[in-house]
Amino acid sequence: MPRTVAAIGTDAVAEAMRQINPDVVPAYPITPQTAIVETFSQMVADGRVESLLINAESEHSAMSAAIGAAAAGTRVMTATSSQGLALMWEMLYIASGLRLPIILANVNRSLSAPINIHCDHSDSMGARDSGWIQLFSENGQEAYDNTLQAVRIAEHPDVKLPVMVLLDGFIISHSIDRVDFLEDDKVQKFVGSYTPEYPLLDAKNPVTWGAFDGLYGHYFEFKRAQQQGMLNAPAVIKKVGEEYGQMSGRPYGFFEEYHMEDAEFAVVALGSATGTIREAVDIARCADMKVGMIKLRMFRPFPAEELVKALSGVKAVGIFDRSDTFSGTLGGPVFVETRSAFYESPVKPLMSSYIYGLGGRDLSFDLIEKAFAELEETARTGKVKERINYLGLREGEVE
Repeated sequence: MPRTVAAIGTDAVAEAMRQINPDVVPAYPITPQTAIVETFSQMVADGRVESLLINAESEHSAMSAAIGAAAAGTRVMTATSSQGLALMWEMLYIASGLRLPIILANVNRSLSAPINIHCDHSDSMGARDSGWIQLFSENGQEAYDNTLQAVRIAEHPDVKLPVMVLLDGFIISHSIDRVDFLEDDKVQKFVGSYTPEYPLLDAKNPVTWGAFDGLYGHYFEFKRAQQQGMLNAPAVIKKVGEEYGQMSGRPYGFFEEYHMEDAEFAVVALGSATGTIREAVDIARCADMKVGMIKLRMFRPFPAEELVKALSGVKAVGIFDRSDTFSGTLGGPVFVETRSAFYESPVKPLMSSYIYGLGGRDLSFDLIEKAFAELEETARTGKVKERINYLGLREGEVE
């Protein structure tokens, strides 16, 4: 029988890692991710898992070791946050360019400066074009479920790309939640064993990894092949999510629709804020506001066609971003992607960008209700009052 426990998000991820039993886990501590590897390292010390834990000297070294271990033909997992992910930047592109199915749990935390240890999505959004699949989690349960599914997605022969599982720092990572853990044997059967296609340590079939490809080589073709893996990923993510649902009772897709069947305006969001927004939608519905929500789970690859279809029936859409693009007048990253997706659509809802929660600033019901009121007015009048909005910004402190 599944075990229902009260667990913090980092423990949920560590338990998923234990059940997967990866061959190699190179890691370096950073708040608020440290608890994942601390818990997992205790599991290694207690003999509850057979993984080789490598205490790297930095996050750059951790990802470098992960790349080497994955190229050797092993199943590899790691974890990081914030500046740690930024320090991995160079190696993220190498991991995806070499088509290595590494799993990385990133506990979302703001990037400096100024120094801030709390949640926003600036770290993972900065890596959104590094060739990694990105799956966002609303709570500890989804962080656990996404971690298990990530293995199957990354290692699928049609994909062969690394996967980043995202969970909001402190809000998910250090908050206690109800989590249903599957039985170990079910997890092992689900993830299966890993058979690498071109292991570096296969002496009978020697291969070259990471060779120089300058001076009119095949770099262009390599990049197009890498893109094909991303193009193939949605079908695999959908199939794995359905299979996981059959096993666990919790199916997964690209996103979750909430009260969208008759919505006149809607909100698109991802991460832990979707739980608060869901409650706000219920309250607004009691006041006869026809509002809906789409909780985006799969950000890379971006489900453009499916999202356009889901939003085509509403008059106005507010895109909630927990990071900014610093692009001037284009809005947050999810807003930019969503608006671009509608470029060729004959039916386009009016869209507004709502940037919130930077550096861990709370997203209160009052702020969500303010956004709902503005979106309702946009739907009614057919005019967008402000294209880019900063929810919860202290007035008078910005110059």
